[in-house]
Amino acid sequence: MILNDKQIKKLAEQDGMITPFVDKSVQDGVSYGLQTFGYDLRVGSEFKLFTNIKGNVIADPKNFSEDNFVTVKDEKSVLIPPNSFALANSLETFCLPRNITGLVTSKSSYARVGLGNPPTVLEAGWRGVLVLELINHTSNSIRVHSNSGISQILFFQGEDPNISYADKEGKYMDQVGITLAKSK
Repeated sequence: MILNDKQIKKLAEQDGMITPFVDKSVQDGVSYGLQTFGYDLRVGSEFKLFTNIKGNVIADPKNFSEDNFVTVKDEKSVLIPPNSFALANSLETFCLPRNITGLVTSKSSYARVGLGNPPTVLEAGWRGVLVLELINHTSNSIRVHSNSGISQILFFQGEDPNISYADKEGKYMDQVGITLAKSK
């Protein structure tokens, strides 16, 4: 079952599912906060832009390196180059109950200018800051504004599982900032 605004608000305020939590939709350029059937999260102010400036570097999820990126911090906005990719983190921290899963989707304001945000699953029982994958599908640079709306999360409730993400000690549990790809 998909959760509505009343259910999301209760889980955020009573159980700390979203911190900081904004209990209404804030229309500030790109909206953020509580929506009818989801939550619009904000992007932080640190970005890692893919680059090959350091030579022939390969992006390998089993052997990932900072050499794949140029890091930009504390700017009001960042330009994601044409046909490029960036990592960023959410301003919010999440603490999902063991029977709630989240699905991250793109916001139409950014999708309409060519910025993709691949669907990402927040597993039941997961805690941490969300790492966002931002893809510029166009031949133009796209400006992403720090500390503003970037993606929407839809939350789904299911039966209590046998094993949650916390139970299996998932590799991205309690991540902070921008966590790069890991192999266990």
